[in-house]
Amino acid sequence: MKIFHLISSPRGEASVSTKLSNAIVEKLMQASIGSRITTRNLATQPFPQLKASHITSFFTPADQLTPELEEAARNSEEAIAQLMDSDVIVIGAPMYNFTIHTALKSWIDHIVRANKTFAFTENGAQGFITGKKMYIGISSGGVFTEGPFKPYDFAEPYLRFIFSFIGITDITIYRAQGLSVPGIGETALQKAIDSIVI
Repeated sequence: MKIFHLISSPRGEASVSTKLSNAIVEKLMQASIGSRITTRNLATQPFPQLKASHITSFFTPADQLTPELEEAARNSEEAIAQLMDSDVIVIGAPMYNFTIHTALKSWIDHIVRANKTFAFTENGAQGFITGKKMYIGISSGGVFTEGPFKPYDFAEPYLRFIFSFIGITDITIYRAQGLSVPGIGETALQKAIDSIVI
């Protein structure tokens, strides 16, 4: 099994979402001995925010790409190939200001491409990255699966939608939440790790 692990927190070893996604990877490795893992840390290997050159390269036919546009598309092409080659994708995603970190959003902007990872058809949108299993570990200071802040969770709904849009529909999410809430935060990560079922 080929596992792709994507880290999006800038906090290094202090990151709770990374600790959670590491735990998911560890359990996957235990369940499937001999699996191969590839890790990309967006804090140390970031994707550029989209510029005009990126967008132009995405919509230029391959046989018309200049060397400059080929270079502009390189990160995107490599990221999409990595997804296509993976059986399981694990993402660590901290919540910032009720949504995902900009590093993860930039990576998503490079993989969600018309006529590359999805296309619009007569029957609606069709995603091309199929047959994959995805696990996402989300960390947050507040509690968002219930209570007054539930309507303001723009991380999990977005991640579920955008990956389903490109064809990844088998998505399991684990959450270490309430990290800033007294009486909850102290055990939130361990509870999330204990809940992991592969």
